[in-house]
Amino acid sequence: MKYTKEDIYNLVEEEDVEFIRLQFTDMFGVMKNVAVTVNQLDKILDNKCTFDGSMIDGFSRVEESDMYLCPDLDTFTIFPWRPQQGKVARFICNVKRVDGTDFEGDPRHVLIKAVEDAKEMGYDFVVGPECEFFLFHTDDNGNPTTVTHEKAGYFDLGPTDRGENVRRDMVLNLEDMGFNVMASHHELAPGQHEIDFEADNALKTADNIMTFKLAVKSVAKRHGLHATFMPKPTSGVNGSGMHIQMQLFKDGKNIFSDENDKNGLSKEAYAFLAGIIKHIKGMTVITNPLVNSYKRLVPGYEAPIYIAWSTKSRSPLIRISDLRGEETKIELRCPDPAANPYLTLAVCLQAGLDGIKNNLEPMAPVDENIRKMDEDEMTELGIEQLPETLKDAIIKFEEDDFVKEIVGAHISKNYIKAKKNEWKQYRSQITEWEIDKYLHKF
Repeated sequence: MKYTKEDIYNLVEEEDVEFIRLQFTDMFGVMKNVAVTVNQLDKILDNKCTFDGSMIDGFSRVEESDMYLCPDLDTFTIFPWRPQQGKVARFICNVKRVDGTDFEGDPRHVLIKAVEDAKEMGYDFVVGPECEFFLFHTDDNGNPTTVTHEKAGYFDLGPTDRGENVRRDMVLNLEDMGFNVMASHHELAPGQHEIDFEADNALKTADNIMTFKLAVKSVAKRHGLHATFMPKPTSGVNGSGMHIQMQLFKDGKNIFSDENDKNGLSKEAYAFLAGIIKHIKGMTVITNPLVNSYKRLVPGYEAPIYIAWSTKSRSPLIRISDLRGEETKIELRCPDPAANPYLTLAVCLQAGLDGIKNNLEPMAPVDENIRKMDEDEMTELGIEQLPETLKDAIIKFEEDDFVKEIVGAHISKNYIKAKKNEWKQYRSQITEWEIDKYLHKF
């Protein structure tokens, strides 16, 4: 939907909007907002709403803290779960400095730049995400737990799937906000769910992922539950992923398709996935940003830890779906839902474009089940693994100058500083596993 200022004024009046939230995303993928009343609408639409950037971790120093929130008018939407008298609406905003220049620490700016780079090459980047999450009970104080009383599995239905009605409410709210929901279902683990929505251009998809998370959490809370996008909240079961299905269009045609190729893939498709394979280790701290992310990326739980690609097997990192022609997609399976979608899509796009620019060729496809191979077999095929810990991922990021350049010097410096501190804090903790394992022995 394309909106003008006049459209916004009309919608606000017709829909009885009383409050407007100006939303933006920090570099860690956490949504922030400033709420104002509708009498500030002139100021909002003139890009004159300011906030203190020094209070946002990793944004700016105290000496240069004033920043503007500039709304993207096309992101205007009304929250259907809020009161219907005196409604609450929102804009997603770009962050700019007082001189009107783009703030280099704004993740949305990083993705906008990547999309513009693709357009200069004649490409449009279209992405469809698969977002998984868990629904847990809350305690007597309303705080989240990791308790679920249901035992449903993949594609189960009610009454076994006790979250069915909650998912239904989520889908209806998302559709009220303009989402085209493709499917929703129970996932493998107890309390785990997935809702898929239609693919769109990269910026719209990243905005949609942030909106999706907010809607899912808000609706879950209304049902007395807590929705979490933490990658691995419970040991012994599968974690949550956010598979990214990617397409590249030129003049309205999907350029990943070539019906004359034995795999149905074009030269650009091979080069694009080769670029991702080349940079994936450096990208992993972006696509899998938490200490907890690497509890998901372990053998035994169908997690995509092996750096390979296939047109048949689901065990490698990158899978080419069975659909061909205009539906040809490259699916990256390692990202998790804690990732910042703006940075994740930016590094995926730029790494793929790097492959195209340099005519890179990927390794041969691996159509066997890699999970059943031993180390010698994987070594013979040249199959490596993703970083095993957050610390390993930090090191690989620091070694990849290309990935650092994608996110920019400001985010690279502040993001890695924060991640190193996160790893340091984690290393200082004593876990229950250690107590159970060692206390009685030593």
